[in-house]
Amino acid sequence: MHTFTVAERDVTRAWVAACNKLDSRDNPQRTGLHTVVRIADPLSDDAAFRAELDRLRTGQGLEPLETIASTLFPSALAARCAGPHELAERYRRMYPVLKRYPGNRRGTYFGRLVSYPAASAAGVDQLGTVIDRLRTQAAGTKMAAAYEIDIAAAEDAVQEVGSELLVHAAGKDNSYRGFPCLSHISFQLGRDRRVHAAALYRSHFMFERAYGNYLGLGRLLAYIAEEAGLDCGTLTVVAGHARLDGPITQLRPLLTGTGRLAA
Repeated sequence: MHTFTVAERDVTRAWVAACNKLDSRDNPQRTGLHTVVRIADPLSDDAAFRAELDRLRTGQGLEPLETIASTLFPSALAARCAGPHELAERYRRMYPVLKRYPGNRRGTYFGRLVSYPAASAAGVDQLGTVIDRLRTQAAGTKMAAAYEIDIAAAEDAVQEVGSELLVHAAGKDNSYRGFPCLSHISFQLGRDRRVHAAALYRSHFMFERAYGNYLGLGRLLAYIAEEAGLDCGTLTVVAGHARLDGPITQLRPLLTGTGRLAA
């Protein structure tokens, strides 16, 4: 089994390190199982590097990295809202329209965070609940690990969502591939008042999705920490199955730092 753990300072360094671990001589399939990527500052990345990666992605017909990041956290909408509860309410109103876009038929990741499938028509606002719990704990006795967002949960577990963020919905998400690959996001509150996050993916395509997912998860973590009156900590991403997809010959100059991507 090919596996690895990398720990880097920012999104760019972490993504490059993970891709290089997958692109090794003893791993001709460029895949890994139970891989771990830890990012110390998930709000930081190299803008020039991201632009180069986006240029190659555009040539392959893929959507911009910002579009992927926004499926996990809609930064522009959040900036226009007074707080997480208004953000959730406005997103829920937009959600039926967003689901009409190609690829969104089963929803978006952020949609699952603010409108998790449940008995109520509006769904469960997990985001606001987790922020409220963190804010309350930060003001009193701190519990380190009681803050989860699942993107995957059984129907009878929905009432316990206050301790986790769910994405995958049992009985609804039955496809072998596609949305949602992200299953669960767990938050830990340190004694230094920093909030750390760990995200679990069943699979992760490094070229197609991972960089944008790292950006979105980092912004989600920072938003939750800020709204709870806390500081942003580290982001850890675990993938059950990771794959270095995409045009590897064109990617390698960027991964090795030997030059710009080929046009």
